Amino acid sequence: MNSMTSTNENQFFGIPNPITELTIEQDLKMRQIKDALDRPSSSKEDIITVFLALQKQNFVLSNSLMNLVSQWHLHHPLQDQVTTEEEVFKPGIL
Repeated sequence: MNSMTSTNENQFFGIPNPITELTIEQDLKMRQIKDALDRPSSSKEDIITVFLALQKQNFVLSNSLMNLVSQWHLHHPLQDQVTTEEEVFKPGIL
């Protein structure tokens, strides 16, 4: 069997580590939010509204990720990967 074209080893190395660093654009947006909240004209009600909206988005994202992780093994793309044996290929036959 040609090791360059097919292998029986599972190439899945697990779930990737989370990305915890912000992009430059995200960092800028965070600064804009902080500056807006630090303004004397910002009311407590506005800050509460922003906080509650962000917390709701956090819960939705968390629930979505938990659902994905809990079902990961059921639908993993490499779990049932079919490898083709070399003898199936017959040169010159379409």
